[in-house]
Amino acid sequence: MALKRSSKKQTSSKTTDTKNVKIRSIKDITVVVGYAPIESKKGTPLLSQNRQFQYFNAPTYIYPMVPAYTASNLQHHGYRVYWMDGIAEKKTYDQWIDELKATAADYLLVETKSPIVKTHWKQIVDIKKKLPFIKLVWVGDHVTAFPLETMQNSNVDYIISGGDYDFVIVNLLNHIYKGEELEGGIYWRSSNKDIKAKPKNTHTLKNGSKVYSSGPSSLRHNLDSLPFVDRDLTKWELYAYENGNYKYTPATYMYSGRDCWWNRCTFCVWDHTLNPLGSYRSFSPERLFAEVKHVVDTYGVKEIFDDAGTFMIGPKLKKFCELLIQSGYNKKVRYGINMRFNALTQDYYYLMGKAGFRFILYGMESGNQKTLDKLDKGTKEADAINGPRMARKGGLDPHITIMLGYPWETYEDARRTIEIAKYAFKKGYYETMQATIVIPYPATPLWKECKEKGWLLSEDYDKYDMRQPVMKIPFSHEKLLELEQDLYSSFMSPQYIIRKVLGIRSPHDFFYLFYMGKKLIGHLLDFDPNQTKVSFFSIAFWKNASSKLSKHFFAPKTSVDYEKDAIRLADSAMNL
Repeated sequence: MALKRSSKKQTSSKTTDTKNVKIRSIKDITVVVGYAPIESKKGTPLLSQNRQFQYFNAPTYIYPMVPAYTASNLQHHGYRVYWMDGIAEKKTYDQWIDELKATAADYLLVETKSPIVKTHWKQIVDIKKKLPFIKLVWVGDHVTAFPLETMQNSNVDYIISGGDYDFVIVNLLNHIYKGEELEGGIYWRSSNKDIKAKPKNTHTLKNGSKVYSSGPSSLRHNLDSLPFVDRDLTKWELYAYENGNYKYTPATYMYSGRDCWWNRCTFCVWDHTLNPLGSYRSFSPERLFAEVKHVVDTYGVKEIFDDAGTFMIGPKLKKFCELLIQSGYNKKVRYGINMRFNALTQDYYYLMGKAGFRFILYGMESGNQKTLDKLDKGTKEADAINGPRMARKGGLDPHITIMLGYPWETYEDARRTIEIAKYAFKKGYYETMQATIVIPYPATPLWKECKEKGWLLSEDYDKYDMRQPVMKIPFSHEKLLELEQDLYSSFMSPQYIIRKVLGIRSPHDFFYLFYMGKKLIGHLLDFDPNQTKVSFFSIAFWKNASSKLSKHFFAPKTSVDYEKDAIRLADSAMNL
């Protein structure tokens, strides 16, 4: 599907760039897509392509798929594009600004999230001061929910709401320079003379200035019309190694859909801002496979992780698997995905194993049914055992994500979640895990419930960075951090360690275990009760971490061992 063009007479297009220099073609317009560095004692900010923001002591660099498609689509349509991810490139803020100046950019597009939006407001002011001619375009879940807030608190030029900003930024620039009809989801200031479209809405800010918008977010684009991500342009090797989702490197990311077909979890900010209910779309299996073939043939990629909220299922999944098998690419690359516990039968898991799938990430969230129901997960407690067990039988490595710190969960409830994880690790159903503190992101149903019930401890966005709870819980914050460390240590049973040691078949396997051990220590440090007062070199940290790990190793028995009759080891019912 081509970008929408108006059947009506087009408005006149702009003939000069942002510095009022005459342009001969749109190749004279320069756009930078990226992230400015954020320097913090808390660690490396995990901002790119992630639904949950966190600072990591052991850095992880995730390939930001929609920004990467944004840069690639802009270049595909003739604009000059630079990729400047100052976080992944480990630049200082001043170095990044100097590089931005050197590009002579007309536009800068940046993705933001709630925990760093206030930092971005300050950066916007600074960038505008140093580069007065540049036009700033901000995107992401937070500004989708609250576009006027960023207009009020900074001098940003444009907000693009919704998750299709890789399409809409092209439309915005085509409107300015080609007279193309403006799509929905764009906000601009009334003083802006580059926009010729009649606004659908007028908004008055607290300071009395006016902001125009072009209506609801445009979310109906055909994903198959996107060009492949230009991985040279977007410096793919920055994200090809330091990522716990990879066993084989170099590796890369894909993004097969927008974003999750379940689309209902009350804590998920993308489900309720960027890609709301009813907007789910995916690539065709043929289009997705074509990009897989491209990255394997062109870059020698050995593993791919597909970061769509939930991967395609049913006939589309079957067709994609068949394409991998029939082409022989199931022998050339390993594939990883996000999936729901109860979405697949055993036959599908067998097919995926044959097709070269390796890594499968499940959002468990909690081991308590009351929490699963409140979150609208649509899963049962037993699914957290049955789904990964079935995946293991198919030859896949299950990775589980879990959150602690719900206002309605007692300390004992949290311990039950840890016991289930410990049991599953011991039995061999789980391979790896990520533990986080649940954060009620602004605009989500969970956040709204917290506001209604007085559960919020703070509405200061800076505190939503997962280093402390921002909701009232029935036990101390220190105990919550200790529980997070306990959860990260729950794999440490003799059975798990023996399996890992016996599973070493090559030097690569050994170094992979070493790498994952380094990541584990980093996560234990992320949630140390002393926070930034300790480091990798602190005796207090190592004493605490060793205590957590040894406790599980020498006491591997769990309460779940006594509940076997309650866990039916049968295929989970598919919940489509």
